[in-house]
Amino acid sequence: MARRRNRRILVPGAEQQMDRFKAEVMRQEGYQTPEDRPNDVKYEVAESLGIPLQPGDNGRLTTEDAGKIGGRIGGSMVRELIRRAKEKLSR
Repeated sequence: MARRRNRRILVPGAEQQMDRFKAEVMRQEGYQTPEDRPNDVKYEVAESLGIPLQPGDNGRLTTEDAGKIGGRIGGSMVRELIRRAKEKLSR
């Protein structure tokens, strides 16, 4: 049986900032991220990868495909965080 992870941000109130950061990074990557729904960028990423992701039940989505979508988003965010940290350290 698959287990769902309970991922939550540890700093109270940081969710909005992380959503804004996600939207900013994904816009830099060329995706049209809605300001009010930054998590919807996953559908555009899935479409660009040829993965059939839809709102609601995606029971037939493979773990590999889900990882490709999340990896594209999370990887872009991590790269940007590293770039910003390097920039800050170099000053």
